Amino acid sequence: MRPLIAALVLAMGVAATDGTRNAEIAAAIKTRIDAKNTGGLVVATIEPDGSSSMAAYGNPGPDAKALDGDSVFEIGSITKVFTAILLAEMAERGEVKLDDPVAKHLRAGVRVPERNGKAITLIDLATQSSGLPRLPDNMKPANPLNPYADYTVEQMFEFLGRYQLTRDIGAEFEYSNLGVGLLGQALAMRAGKTYEALVKERILDPLGMDHTGVTLTPWMQDHLARGHSAGGMVMPNWDLPAIAGAGALRSTMNDMLKFLRANLDTSGARLPRLMQQTHVVRRSVGKDMSIGMNWLTRAMNGREVVWHNGGTGGYRTWIGFDKMRKVGAIVLANSGIGHDDLGFELVAGK
Repeated sequence: MRPLIAALVLAMGVAATDGTRNAEIAAAIKTRIDAKNTGGLVVATIEPDGSSSMAAYGNPGPDAKALDGDSVFEIGSITKVFTAILLAEMAERGEVKLDDPVAKHLRAGVRVPERNGKAITLIDLATQSSGLPRLPDNMKPANPLNPYADYTVEQMFEFLGRYQLTRDIGAEFEYSNLGVGLLGQALAMRAGKTYEALVKERILDPLGMDHTGVTLTPWMQDHLARGHSAGGMVMPNWDLPAIAGAGALRSTMNDMLKFLRANLDTSGARLPRLMQQTHVVRRSVGKDMSIGMNWLTRAMNGREVVWHNGGTGGYRTWIGFDKMRKVGAIVLANSGIGHDDLGFELVAGK
């Protein structure tokens, strides 16, 4: 670590690794956490030359290790881009086609709503244009602090069987946890394994993301950063058994940096090449925003930022990158306070 950066970081009490932007990141996260006094942040960037910077600061929660690159966070809806990559990967293998009706890959007898003779396809789900609502109406959680834990696949299929679409498929963008959860379920059923086993086999293991998964291993439990509400209350972790593909993954900054590097990799290697396919814009979302396969793209300061964020009861996360400049950032917070603006600033700030 260069002396001036080291002095600043140590004076702040911020844990950081060497890199070109440590002081900038350390200052930003200390200011934010001290102002809100809840949870903490681990933030990392990748620079055009391939170097990375990382800093961590704040409260890891009771009986938890100090925040660092090995701290485990729920990444929430960032899981959705992993589901999109699974779709691209399985399509290349010929296991599915992007325009397959999702019903084709569910068990016999499951009804998926149609409209005007059109069926919901896998790519409709991956572009948030299926016409399905954000959430089903038959969620009645026993524990509102872990709202998806007791929602079952059978309940999801029951909802689909009676739901009437209110707009044409593909007509509008509407963000749907249900839709991407259904996509993950369909891909898992097609592969004949759980969503977690599928994502581990096809993405996590090839990238060496050894501490990422749905189930907390003993190592992950030992390194877990405890989630906090926006008001500072320690929150329980979320479980999403039926719609895992929408938000069930947990990960570390060290693993997420591997994922970010793979998304920036233009070498032509198989998995990064498939990731590139998921970035390609497929429809407009609104002013200055569009969507590929679950990845959103925002025009900002004359740049294109490909990104997604995530949120569970006690965590807020963000990942994004500028492919032209080969820069990227990841923000992991163990609180209900989001820091998307910090991620955008680190990637596309003037």
